[in-house]
Amino acid sequence: MRDTTVRRWLAGLGATGMLVAVASPASAQAPDATLFVKFPNSAVAVDHDGTVQAPELGASKQVELQQVKVTYDLSGLTGKVTVKEAHGNDYCTPTGNTLVCELPYPLGLDEYGTEAHFEVELAAHEDAEVGDEGTLKVSFGAEGYETVSHQAKIRVAEGVDLVGGPEDEVSVRPGATFDGPVTVINAGEKPAQGVAADFDLDRSLSATQRFSNCLYRDDILESCVFDDVLEPGGTYTALLPFTLRTDTFAPGSFYNSVRWMTQADFEDRTAQARVAGTKGTAGKLALTKVNNVSRKGGQTDVDPENDTSGFIVKATGDNGADLVSLGDTVTGEVGDVVTATLGALNEGPATLDSTRGGGPVTNIYFNVPAGTTVVAVPEGCNPLLPDGGGDGENPGAPGAAAYHCYTKSLLVKDERQTFEFKLRIDEVIANASGKVEINVDCRCEGRTSDLDASNDVAQILVNPTEGGGGGGLPVTGASTGIVAGAGILLLAAGAFGFVLARRRRTRFVV
Repeated sequence: MRDTTVRRWLAGLGATGMLVAVASPASAQAPDATLFVKFPNSAVAVDHDGTVQAPELGASKQVELQQVKVTYDLSGLTGKVTVKEAHGNDYCTPTGNTLVCELPYPLGLDEYGTEAHFEVELAAHEDAEVGDEGTLKVSFGAEGYETVSHQAKIRVAEGVDLVGGPEDEVSVRPGATFDGPVTVINAGEKPAQGVAADFDLDRSLSATQRFSNCLYRDDILESCVFDDVLEPGGTYTALLPFTLRTDTFAPGSFYNSVRWMTQADFEDRTAQARVAGTKGTAGKLALTKVNNVSRKGGQTDVDPENDTSGFIVKATGDNGADLVSLGDTVTGEVGDVVTATLGALNEGPATLDSTRGGGPVTNIYFNVPAGTTVVAVPEGCNPLLPDGGGDGENPGAPGAAAYHCYTKSLLVKDERQTFEFKLRIDEVIANASGKVEINVDCRCEGRTSDLDASNDVAQILVNPTEGGGGGGLPVTGASTGIVAGAGILLLAAGAFGFVLARRRRTRFVV
């Protein structure tokens, strides 16, 4: 079940990358930067191996930290839960009732945080009993920064083993309703005293009924809690009613992934959530009914690696989308700084959604008009070097002759995304134009075609002599921004890394 390993690995890469980007020492950081630390509430099973958890470390702004220290105060867990360093990195030293962990190298952080450091293993003490609980205090500090702390509830629970059922497939046309099955198996030797399902659905799957034991974000199903008792060896299924949105791209594949967990693990996951959804008002969504078994206290899953199930929805038919390149017309005198707005418009009829993979809907190339200089670059745009490579060391740097911009991952029908470039007019050239091209075949994520390729190129027109036209005006000819070779592969890697670092679809934020 745990998907944190990959995420922590990626976060570690991001943190390492920041060490390159941040050139000034910690002492030069702005004094208003503050640190934060979070640690998840957790349950550990008696008579089972421990569970590995990590603190989330972050800062209110991008910083480079020296002499990073995390301290675990174990005094609230004496005789109940043991805590030790995981993976044998030798960063931590037991000292009385504390576990003091120090990082031997600088750490770059920002407001997105990282869980790539100071993992610990939590395990039930040999004398612990189901129902025991205590508090783990985690403190985080660094040279020149005030130490901050967070307290997490750690409890001892009975161990069960939930397994996600097989993946199903449903084929429907956009606009049709259907029931999607989700299945869970109790593979352990003890009854599971209720379960919870945490859903991760694509936008195209719209819930048609809002059950009272489930939470929703608008019409997107977030989670459900079932009080049913799952007997050992039993298989249980719930049918979820959905509509495949009329603006769903077809043909295509869309997904519902569900993670099954005990009610205690679900409570821990949501205890400190800022947004967990809105409860439905209809009847309860139910699993197969069984006789109740008396509770013995909280339960936790001893093998969370196999807890996911779900289904795939195959959207049939033909429902595409037309992306339109957007340009602009600007005027000014020598020395003026003007704003040129460029971007892409989705004219539908389908919504374009690449959030599952995390990449942009499309890529945009902008060739700067002659006689002008870019003095301010919007977020999401990076300069192209003359050899076609991306200037990865100076993302968003001004003064380049061409730029690569990537859109967000979701562009619904009739929605546009624009980027504002600040251009300084160095020389007044009548009808100076720059090219704006979408669906660029740059060997990177993002679509390269749509329903109508004739509107994929527009222009930024500077000081037109007659009526001239920017926004959406097609321009013929090959794109001067499309280049080949190793340089473009570097650009692709940079764009992908930026998007992946920004993408973190986490429903429960602690």
